[in-house]
Amino acid sequence: MSLSHAILASLSDSSSSGYDLAKQFDGSVGFFWKATHQQIYRELRKLEQSNWIKAEEIAQEGRPDKKVFSITDLGKQTLQDWIAQPTGISPAKEEILVKLFAGYLVPKETMIQILQEQRQHHWERLLTYQEIKTKYFQDINNCQLPQKYQYLTLRKGLRCEEDWIAWCDEAISFLSN
Repeated sequence: MSLSHAILASLSDSSSSGYDLAKQFDGSVGFFWKATHQQIYRELRKLEQSNWIKAEEIAQEGRPDKKVFSITDLGKQTLQDWIAQPTGISPAKEEILVKLFAGYLVPKETMIQILQEQRQHHWERLLTYQEIKTKYFQDINNCQLPQKYQYLTLRKGLRCEEDWIAWCDEAISFLSN
């Protein structure tokens, strides 16, 4: 997967300015595909050059014109082709696991502290996901089809965070004995 696919997926739902897209990214796709605002703007230019998206200049009073991006038919076809391709397993990149693997090199209390911090981070993200669920997915059975797919990504996030918290608790308990 590339950032271009994540942007196309975001624009498939609705048109957006670069600024609004970057903000939306932070609260949706950004939970599972990290990108800085600079990377998003750079990729938007590439996507426009590839004719996968188009930009419309919107005049704003007292401010510079705003570019609103929307996905083109070619961009939608590109996204559909990519979605239909088989998906492999993403390579794991977990800094905490590398630290834990060599954790015997530091005092046990250091690793327990790191695990407690990790648990707190995952707890905070779980709360964020729960807020999103409450705000946007009250009655999931009566949602439109796009929201049902978005809900599935949220459920994966919820389950992942619940699992991280349980694993941190297990690891802390194991190392404490």
